[in-house]
Amino acid sequence: MKIVILDGYAANPGDLDYHLLEKLGEVVVYPRTSDAEKVERAKDADIILLNKVQIDAETLAQLPKLKYIGIQATGFNVVDIEAARKQGIIVTNIPAYSTDSVAQMTFALILAVTNRVEHYTQENRNERWAYNKDFCYWDTPLMELAGKTLGIMGLGNIGMKVANIARQFGMNICACTSKNSSDLPEWIQKVSKEGLLATSDILSLHCPLSDDTYHFINKESLEKMKDTAILVNTGRGLLVDEEAVAAALHEGSLGAYCADVMAQEPPSKENPLFGEPNAYLTPHIAWATYEARERLNKQVATNVKAFLEGNPINVVNK
Repeated sequence: MKIVILDGYAANPGDLDYHLLEKLGEVVVYPRTSDAEKVERAKDADIILLNKVQIDAETLAQLPKLKYIGIQATGFNVVDIEAARKQGIIVTNIPAYSTDSVAQMTFALILAVTNRVEHYTQENRNERWAYNKDFCYWDTPLMELAGKTLGIMGLGNIGMKVANIARQFGMNICACTSKNSSDLPEWIQKVSKEGLLATSDILSLHCPLSDDTYHFINKESLEKMKDTAILVNTGRGLLVDEEAVAAALHEGSLGAYCADVMAQEPPSKENPLFGEPNAYLTPHIAWATYEARERLNKQVATNVKAFLEGNPINVVNK
């Protein structure tokens, strides 16, 4: 059984091993694979594992030996799952492995803004405190989370984790979700999209990317938000119109934008958000704690083992 990992560096840059997979077959690892290389590298594989390598119907047609595709992530839009199903190829994903890590990053970004961490770290380096006459130094106030309203778009695993953390900070929580109000905790208020935009002091996006959510945040929706609102996106880059967000930041009609994802990854150096001091951007690393990647690594092997035993789990193309 030949197992080929097409972009191993994404989830395992070298600090994890593949001993669980190696018990299941011959494992070949490529750190990265270009579009031009993927067919040649996968043509003899029974199983391919990937994170961001795109596998479309044309590619699948050139891989008649392939039986299984394991996506080393939760999202599965990198594979044409319907074409795989028609070809008899099982496709699986890894659900919920990064819930804690992404929720943690969500609040790391929020607190970086409300507590002015970057600003005051730089002021200290500039010796502003050292030459200050008072015991403390501040030129712009911090902001408490208690009593503020956190709006959440999407109440899946990560959205609910964020809601629970926010509750411990004493925040009021509202959410736009497909879940029924009766299925929500009493401390979460279900609201419409318009209500979410209008009431949120901090708005955090945790919904999947779809035709309905593409550019959910755009010029029109930004106009419905508070001028002081903090917008957080640890979901998908295309949930927001980045040019509209950059313009709102520049005009002062949005308090801050925090994102771990961008519309194009890696982004163009010309992206207008890079020129905005109130844009706090991290390079799609919220999921990538050691602990989360270790869970992912183990679940990848568990998925493959279940497939080989004839009882596949986490299948996304039944």
